[in-house]
Amino acid sequence: MQSAVKRFAAFFSATPTVPQLQACEELPDELLHLIISLLCFFRDLLAFAATCHSWRAAFSSYPSKSTFCSVCPPLLVKLVPSAQAPHDDRKLRTCKVIDPANENTTLHCQIPQEALDNSACYHACYSYGQLICYRREYFCIVDVFTSAEVSSPPLPLSSNDCHKFFYCAILTAPLASRNSHLLISTRLFLYDWLVGSDSWSELSLSERLHQIVHHDSQFIAMDSQSSLYTLQLAPRLSLQKLITKQLDNLTASAYSPPWIVVCGDMLVMVKNKHAFRLDMSAKPAEWVEVKLGNWALFESGDVRSPVFSCINPERWGGWSSRLYHAHSPHPLILPWHSPWIVLKLGSYHVPRQYSYKKWFRALQAIWVYPSMFCADGQ
Repeated sequence: MQSAVKRFAAFFSATPTVPQLQACEELPDELLHLIISLLCFFRDLLAFAATCHSWRAAFSSYPSKSTFCSVCPPLLVKLVPSAQAPHDDRKLRTCKVIDPANENTTLHCQIPQEALDNSACYHACYSYGQLICYRREYFCIVDVFTSAEVSSPPLPLSSNDCHKFFYCAILTAPLASRNSHLLISTRLFLYDWLVGSDSWSELSLSERLHQIVHHDSQFIAMDSQSSLYTLQLAPRLSLQKLITKQLDNLTASAYSPPWIVVCGDMLVMVKNKHAFRLDMSAKPAEWVEVKLGNWALFESGDVRSPVFSCINPERWGGWSSRLYHAHSPHPLILPWHSPWIVLKLGSYHVPRQYSYKKWFRALQAIWVYPSMFCADGQ
Protein backbone atom coordinates (compact mmCIF):
# COMPACT_ATOMS: atom_id res chain seq x y z
CA MET A 1 0.00 0.00 0.00
CA GLN A 2 2.82 2.41 0.83
CA SER A 3 4.44 1.92 -2.57
CA ALA A 4 1.09 2.65 -4.21
CA VAL A 5 0.86 5.88 -2.21
CA LYS A 6 4.33 6.87 -3.44
CA ARG A 7 3.51 6.17 -7.08
CA PHE A 8 0.13 7.87 -6.80
CA ALA A 9 1.59 11.05 -5.28
CA ALA A 10 4.26 11.18 -8.00
CA PHE A 11 1.63 11.69 -10.69
CA PHE A 12 0.32 14.88 -9.09
CA SER A 13 2.73 17.49 -10.34
CA ALA A 14 1.37 20.33 -8.26
CA THR A 15 0.99 18.64 -4.88
CA PRO A 16 2.34 21.04 -2.28
CA THR A 17 5.36 19.93 -0.33
CA VAL A 18 5.66 19.86 3.44
CA PRO A 19 8.92 20.88 5.16
CA GLN A 20 10.92 17.86 6.22
CA LEU A 21 11.12 18.30 9.97
CA GLN A 22 13.46 15.93 11.75
CA ALA A 23 10.93 15.38 14.52
CA CYS A 24 8.02 14.57 12.20
CA GLU A 25 8.91 10.88 12.04
CA GLU A 26 8.75 10.63 15.82
CA LEU A 27 5.11 11.68 16.11
CA PRO A 28 2.83 8.86 17.39
CA ASP A 29 0.25 7.34 15.06
CA GLU A 30 -2.56 8.47 17.37
CA LEU A 31 -1.64 12.11 16.80
CA LEU A 32 -1.09 11.61 13.06
CA HIS A 33 -4.49 9.92 12.73
CA LEU A 34 -6.06 12.89 14.51
CA ILE A 35 -4.43 15.22 11.98
CA ILE A 36 -5.70 13.07 9.10
CA SER A 37 -9.25 13.24 10.44
CA LEU A 38 -9.16 17.05 10.20
CA LEU A 39 -8.21 17.08 6.51
CA CYS A 40 -10.95 17.32 3.89
CA PHE A 41 -9.12 18.03 0.61
CA PHE A 42 -7.33 15.51 -1.58
CA ARG A 43 -4.50 17.98 -2.03
CA ASP A 44 -3.86 18.09 1.73
CA LEU A 45 -4.24 14.32 2.14
CA LEU A 46 -1.70 13.70 -0.62
CA ALA A 47 0.69 16.22 0.90
CA PHE A 48 0.37 14.43 4.25
CA ALA A 49 1.05 11.01 2.72
CA ALA A 50 4.08 12.35 0.81
CA THR A 51 5.74 13.96 3.84
CA CYS A 52 7.88 11.07 5.10
CA HIS A 53 7.92 7.32 5.61
CA SER A 54 6.22 7.34 9.01
CA TRP A 55 3.47 9.68 7.80
CA ARG A 56 2.84 7.41 4.79
CA ALA A 57 2.62 4.45 7.16
CA ALA A 58 0.19 6.35 9.40
CA PHE A 59 -1.96 7.21 6.41
CA SER A 60 -1.93 3.58 5.23
CA SER A 61 -3.05 2.37 8.67
CA TYR A 62 -5.71 5.07 9.12
CA PRO A 63 -8.88 3.09 9.92
CA SER A 64 -11.42 5.31 8.15
CA LYS A 65 -9.92 6.39 4.83
CA SER A 66 -13.13 5.44 3.02
CA THR A 67 -14.95 8.27 4.83
CA PHE A 68 -13.06 10.71 2.61
CA CYS A 69 -15.11 9.34 -0.28
CA SER A 70 -18.21 11.03 1.13
CA VAL A 71 -16.76 14.30 2.44
CA CYS A 72 -14.43 15.05 -0.50
CA PRO A 73 -15.68 15.45 -4.07
CA PRO A 74 -14.46 12.82 -6.56
CA LEU A 75 -11.79 13.69 -9.09
CA LEU A 76 -12.66 14.01 -12.77
CA VAL A 77 -10.44 12.12 -15.20
CA LYS A 78 -10.71 13.47 -18.74
CA LEU A 79 -9.92 10.43 -20.87
CA VAL A 80 -8.50 12.40 -23.75
CA PRO A 81 -4.78 11.58 -24.03
CA SER A 82 -2.54 14.61 -24.08
CA ALA A 83 0.98 13.25 -24.20
CA GLN A 84 2.72 9.90 -24.14
CA ALA A 85 4.84 9.10 -21.11
CA PRO A 86 8.49 8.87 -22.24
CA HIS A 87 10.58 5.69 -22.12
CA ASP A 88 7.75 3.37 -21.13
CA ASP A 89 7.24 0.05 -22.89
CA ARG A 90 3.62 -0.06 -21.73
CA LYS A 91 2.82 3.12 -23.70
CA LEU A 92 1.19 5.00 -20.88
CA ARG A 93 -0.80 8.07 -21.82
CA THR A 94 -1.14 11.13 -19.65
CA CYS A 95 -4.69 12.30 -18.95
CA LYS A 96 -5.83 15.45 -17.21
CA VAL A 97 -7.36 15.22 -13.73
CA ILE A 98 -9.55 17.95 -12.25
CA ASP A 99 -10.29 18.40 -8.54
CA PRO A 100 -13.56 20.34 -8.10
CA ALA A 101 -12.22 21.68 -4.80
CA ASN A 102 -9.05 23.03 -6.47
CA GLU A 103 -9.82 23.53 -10.16
CA ASN A 104 -6.74 25.69 -10.78
CA THR A 105 -4.36 22.94 -9.67
CA THR A 106 -2.85 20.98 -12.55
CA LEU A 107 -3.16 17.24 -11.92
CA HIS A 108 -2.46 14.27 -14.16
CA CYS A 109 -2.68 10.50 -14.22
CA GLN A 110 -1.37 7.85 -16.60
CA ILE A 111 -3.49 5.16 -18.22
CA PRO A 112 -2.27 2.45 -20.63
CA GLN A 113 -2.81 3.49 -24.23
CA GLU A 114 -4.62 0.24 -24.96
CA ALA A 115 -7.34 1.23 -22.49
CA LEU A 116 -7.97 4.34 -24.59
CA ASP A 117 -7.94 2.45 -27.90
CA ASN A 118 -11.48 1.66 -29.06
CA SER A 119 -10.27 -1.20 -31.24
CA ALA A 120 -8.91 -3.00 -28.17
CA CYS A 121 -11.16 -1.81 -25.35
CA TYR A 122 -14.81 -2.37 -26.11
CA HIS A 123 -16.21 -0.87 -22.92
CA ALA A 124 -14.99 0.27 -19.54
CA CYS A 125 -16.25 1.47 -16.19
CA TYR A 126 -14.82 2.35 -12.78
CA SER A 127 -14.86 0.79 -9.32
CA TYR A 128 -12.71 1.30 -6.19
CA GLY A 129 -10.11 3.35 -8.04
CA GLN A 130 -9.88 0.80 -10.87
CA LEU A 131 -10.73 1.14 -14.55
CA ILE A 132 -12.42 -2.10 -15.66
CA CYS A 133 -11.86 -2.74 -19.37
CA TYR A 134 -13.12 -5.58 -21.55
CA ARG A 135 -10.50 -6.65 -24.07
CA ARG A 136 -10.46 -9.78 -26.19
CA GLU A 137 -12.67 -11.97 -23.95
CA TYR A 138 -11.00 -11.04 -20.67
CA PHE A 139 -11.17 -8.11 -18.29
CA CYS A 140 -8.23 -5.91 -17.44
CA ILE A 141 -8.42 -4.03 -14.12
CA VAL A 142 -6.18 -0.94 -14.20
CA ASP A 143 -5.50 1.39 -11.27
CA VAL A 144 -6.40 4.84 -12.59
CA PHE A 145 -3.42 6.53 -10.94
CA THR A 146 -0.68 3.92 -10.39
CA SER A 147 -1.32 2.04 -13.69
CA ALA A 148 -1.00 -1.31 -11.92
CA GLU A 149 -2.89 -4.03 -13.83
CA VAL A 150 -4.69 -7.26 -12.97
CA SER A 151 -6.19 -9.52 -15.64
CA SER A 152 -9.07 -11.96 -15.30
CA PRO A 153 -9.42 -15.39 -16.92
CA PRO A 154 -11.35 -15.40 -20.22
CA LEU A 155 -15.04 -14.77 -19.71
CA PRO A 156 -17.01 -18.00 -20.40
CA LEU A 157 -19.51 -16.38 -22.74
CA SER A 158 -22.22 -18.57 -24.23
CA SER A 159 -22.95 -18.59 -27.94
CA ASN A 160 -26.23 -16.78 -27.29
CA ASP A 161 -24.72 -13.98 -25.22
CA CYS A 162 -23.43 -10.73 -26.64
CA HIS A 163 -19.66 -11.16 -26.42
CA LYS A 164 -18.76 -7.52 -26.99
CA PHE A 165 -21.03 -5.76 -24.52
CA PHE A 166 -21.61 -5.62 -20.80
CA TYR A 167 -24.16 -3.52 -18.97
CA CYS A 168 -22.41 -2.99 -15.65
CA ALA A 169 -19.26 -4.07 -13.84
CA ILE A 170 -18.14 -3.51 -10.26
CA LEU A 171 -15.65 -4.75 -7.72
CA THR A 172 -17.27 -5.83 -4.47
CA ALA A 173 -14.29 -4.65 -2.39
CA PRO A 174 -10.93 -2.92 -2.94
CA LEU A 175 -8.67 -4.94 -5.19
CA ALA A 176 -6.22 -5.64 -2.35
CA SER A 177 -8.95 -7.24 -0.26
CA ARG A 178 -8.81 -11.02 0.17
CA ASN A 179 -12.46 -11.28 -0.82
CA SER A 180 -12.69 -8.91 -3.77
CA HIS A 181 -15.02 -10.10 -6.54
CA LEU A 182 -15.53 -8.72 -10.03
CA LEU A 183 -19.18 -8.79 -11.08
CA ILE A 184 -20.08 -8.47 -14.76
CA SER A 185 -23.63 -8.21 -16.11
CA THR A 186 -24.28 -9.10 -19.76
CA ARG A 187 -27.51 -9.57 -21.69
CA LEU A 188 -28.15 -13.08 -20.35
CA PHE A 189 -25.86 -13.66 -17.36
CA LEU A 190 -24.32 -12.24 -14.24
CA TYR A 191 -20.70 -13.38 -14.00
CA ASP A 192 -18.65 -13.52 -10.79
CA TRP A 193 -14.86 -13.76 -10.56
CA LEU A 194 -13.05 -13.98 -7.22
CA VAL A 195 -9.97 -11.88 -7.93
CA GLY A 196 -6.93 -14.13 -8.13
CA SER A 197 -8.87 -17.30 -8.91
CA ASP A 198 -8.76 -19.06 -12.27
CA SER A 199 -12.48 -19.36 -13.08
CA TRP A 200 -15.84 -17.58 -13.20
CA SER A 201 -19.22 -18.52 -11.80
CA GLU A 202 -22.40 -17.43 -13.55
CA LEU A 203 -26.08 -16.81 -12.91
CA SER A 204 -28.75 -16.80 -15.60
CA LEU A 205 -30.78 -13.56 -15.74
CA SER A 206 -34.39 -12.99 -16.73
CA GLU A 207 -33.73 -9.24 -17.04
CA ARG A 208 -30.34 -7.68 -17.63
CA LEU A 209 -28.87 -5.79 -14.68
CA HIS A 210 -28.01 -2.16 -15.30
CA GLN A 211 -26.55 -1.19 -11.93
CA ILE A 212 -25.18 -2.70 -8.71
CA VAL A 213 -24.42 -0.66 -5.57
CA HIS A 214 -23.21 -1.46 -2.06
CA HIS A 215 -25.75 -0.28 0.51
CA ASP A 216 -26.23 -1.11 4.20
CA SER A 217 -23.83 -4.09 4.14
CA GLN A 218 -25.50 -5.66 1.12
CA PHE A 219 -25.44 -5.38 -2.65
CA ILE A 220 -28.48 -3.95 -4.40
CA ALA A 221 -28.98 -4.50 -8.13
CA MET A 222 -31.41 -2.74 -10.48
CA ASP A 223 -32.53 -4.29 -13.75
CA SER A 224 -33.72 -2.79 -17.04
CA GLN A 225 -37.29 -2.57 -15.67
CA SER A 226 -36.14 -0.63 -12.56
CA SER A 227 -36.83 -3.63 -10.31
CA LEU A 228 -34.52 -4.09 -7.32
CA TYR A 229 -32.76 -7.22 -6.06
CA THR A 230 -30.46 -8.14 -3.20
CA LEU A 231 -27.37 -9.93 -4.44
CA GLN A 232 -25.60 -12.71 -2.53
CA LEU A 233 -22.10 -14.00 -3.30
CA ALA A 234 -22.11 -16.92 -0.84
CA PRO A 235 -22.75 -19.75 -0.47
CA ARG A 236 -23.54 -19.29 -4.17
CA LEU A 237 -24.26 -16.41 -6.52
CA SER A 238 -27.95 -15.52 -6.25
CA LEU A 239 -30.52 -12.72 -6.60
CA GLN A 240 -33.57 -12.09 -4.42
CA LYS A 241 -36.15 -9.65 -5.74
CA LEU A 242 -37.17 -6.79 -3.46
CA ILE A 243 -40.91 -6.17 -3.47
CA THR A 244 -41.38 -2.45 -4.05
CA LYS A 245 -44.24 -0.21 -5.08
CA GLN A 246 -43.32 1.14 -8.47
CA LEU A 247 -43.42 4.82 -9.31
CA ASP A 248 -45.44 5.83 -12.34
CA ASN A 249 -43.44 5.99 -15.56
CA LEU A 250 -40.32 4.70 -13.82
CA THR A 251 -39.41 2.05 -16.40
CA ALA A 252 -35.95 2.62 -17.84
CA SER A 253 -35.61 4.02 -21.33
CA ALA A 254 -32.74 4.72 -23.65
CA TYR A 255 -33.58 8.41 -23.41
CA SER A 256 -33.66 8.84 -19.65
CA PRO A 257 -32.80 5.73 -17.60
CA PRO A 258 -33.23 6.08 -13.82
CA TRP A 259 -30.25 5.26 -11.65
CA ILE A 260 -29.54 4.62 -7.98
CA VAL A 261 -26.95 6.09 -5.64
CA VAL A 262 -26.14 5.67 -1.95
CA CYS A 263 -26.31 8.85 0.17
CA GLY A 264 -25.25 7.92 3.69
CA ASP A 265 -27.93 5.54 4.99
CA MET A 266 -30.32 6.30 2.11
CA LEU A 267 -30.73 4.41 -1.14
CA VAL A 268 -31.75 7.09 -3.64
CA MET A 269 -33.12 6.77 -7.15
CA VAL A 270 -32.80 9.73 -9.53
CA LYS A 271 -35.30 10.01 -12.37
CA ASN A 272 -35.51 13.10 -14.58
CA LYS A 273 -33.44 15.03 -12.00
CA HIS A 274 -35.86 14.20 -9.17
CA ALA A 275 -34.63 12.17 -6.18
CA PHE A 276 -36.59 9.38 -4.47
CA ARG A 277 -35.62 7.60 -1.25
CA LEU A 278 -36.46 3.92 -0.79
CA ASP A 279 -38.61 3.61 2.33
CA MET A 280 -38.06 0.06 3.58
CA SER A 281 -40.40 0.56 6.56
CA ALA A 282 -43.42 0.54 4.24
CA LYS A 283 -44.94 -2.78 3.13
CA PRO A 284 -44.23 -3.11 0.29
CA ALA A 285 -41.23 -0.78 0.19
CA GLU A 286 -41.91 2.41 -1.74
CA TRP A 287 -40.05 5.30 -3.32
CA VAL A 288 -40.64 8.65 -1.61
CA GLU A 289 -39.54 11.91 -3.24
CA VAL A 290 -36.93 13.73 -1.15
CA LYS A 291 -34.87 16.90 -1.30
CA LEU A 292 -31.19 16.07 -0.94
CA GLY A 293 -30.57 19.16 1.16
CA ASN A 294 -26.91 18.69 2.08
CA TRP A 295 -25.86 16.22 -0.63
CA ALA A 296 -24.33 16.74 -4.06
CA LEU A 297 -24.29 13.98 -6.71
CA PHE A 298 -21.70 13.30 -9.41
CA GLU A 299 -22.55 11.43 -12.60
CA SER A 300 -20.75 10.64 -15.84
CA GLY A 301 -22.31 10.34 -19.27
CA ASP A 302 -21.91 6.56 -19.55
CA VAL A 303 -24.57 4.45 -17.80
CA ARG A 304 -21.89 2.00 -16.63
CA SER A 305 -20.03 4.68 -14.67
CA PRO A 306 -20.96 4.82 -10.96
CA VAL A 307 -22.69 7.82 -9.41
CA PHE A 308 -21.12 9.33 -6.28
CA SER A 309 -22.51 11.41 -3.44
CA CYS A 310 -20.75 14.02 -1.33
CA ILE A 311 -22.10 15.51 1.90
CA ASN A 312 -21.85 19.21 2.78
CA PRO A 313 -20.23 20.29 -0.52
CA GLU A 314 -20.08 23.89 0.68
CA ARG A 315 -16.97 22.85 2.64
CA TRP A 316 -15.01 22.80 -0.62
CA GLY A 317 -16.93 25.49 -2.52
CA GLY A 318 -19.66 23.33 -4.07
CA TRP A 319 -23.45 23.44 -3.85
CA SER A 320 -25.90 21.16 -2.10
CA SER A 321 -28.85 19.52 -3.86
CA ARG A 322 -26.97 19.69 -7.15
CA LEU A 323 -26.01 17.18 -9.80
CA TYR A 324 -22.52 17.54 -11.28
CA HIS A 325 -22.70 16.00 -14.74
CA ALA A 326 -19.34 15.28 -16.40
CA HIS A 327 -19.50 15.40 -20.15
CA SER A 328 -17.59 15.89 -23.38
CA PRO A 329 -19.08 19.21 -24.50
CA HIS A 330 -19.91 20.02 -28.10
CA PRO A 331 -17.79 22.98 -29.27
CA LEU A 332 -20.85 24.78 -30.68
CA ILE A 333 -22.79 24.50 -27.41
CA LEU A 334 -20.22 24.75 -24.62
CA PRO A 335 -16.55 25.79 -24.62
CA TRP A 336 -14.12 22.88 -24.61
CA HIS A 337 -12.75 23.82 -21.21
CA SER A 338 -16.09 23.20 -19.47
CA PRO A 339 -15.59 19.82 -17.74
CA TRP A 340 -19.11 19.54 -16.25
CA ILE A 341 -22.45 21.23 -15.92
CA VAL A 342 -24.29 21.68 -12.63
CA LEU A 343 -28.03 20.91 -12.44
CA LYS A 344 -30.42 21.67 -9.60
CA LEU A 345 -32.08 18.51 -8.33
CA GLY A 346 -35.86 18.69 -8.18
CA SER A 347 -36.10 21.10 -11.10
CA TYR A 348 -38.03 20.15 -14.22
CA HIS A 349 -35.84 22.41 -16.31
CA VAL A 350 -33.11 20.45 -18.06
CA PRO A 351 -30.72 22.67 -20.06
CA ARG A 352 -30.06 21.82 -23.68
CA GLN A 353 -26.38 21.30 -22.86
CA TYR A 354 -27.26 18.24 -20.78
CA SER A 355 -26.95 14.83 -22.44
CA TYR A 356 -28.74 11.91 -20.78
CA LYS A 357 -26.74 8.93 -19.59
CA LYS A 358 -26.34 6.23 -22.21
CA TRP A 359 -23.98 3.46 -23.32
CA PHE A 360 -20.83 4.57 -25.12
CA ARG A 361 -18.26 2.56 -27.02
CA ALA A 362 -15.52 5.14 -26.44
CA LEU A 363 -14.32 5.95 -22.94
CA GLN A 364 -15.92 9.05 -21.45
CA ALA A 365 -14.80 11.47 -18.75
CA ILE A 366 -15.31 9.72 -15.40
CA TRP A 367 -15.52 10.68 -11.74
CA VAL A 368 -13.12 8.61 -9.63
CA TYR A 369 -11.92 8.18 -6.08
CA PRO A 370 -8.28 7.03 -5.96
CA SER A 371 -7.76 3.49 -4.73
CA MET A 372 -5.61 4.75 -1.86
CA PHE A 373 -8.75 6.39 -0.39
CA CYS A 374 -11.03 3.38 -0.89
CA ALA A 375 -9.46 0.88 1.52
CA ASP A 376 -9.44 1.39 5.28
CA GLY A 377 -6.29 0.56 7.19
CA GLN A 378 -5.91 -2.73 9.06
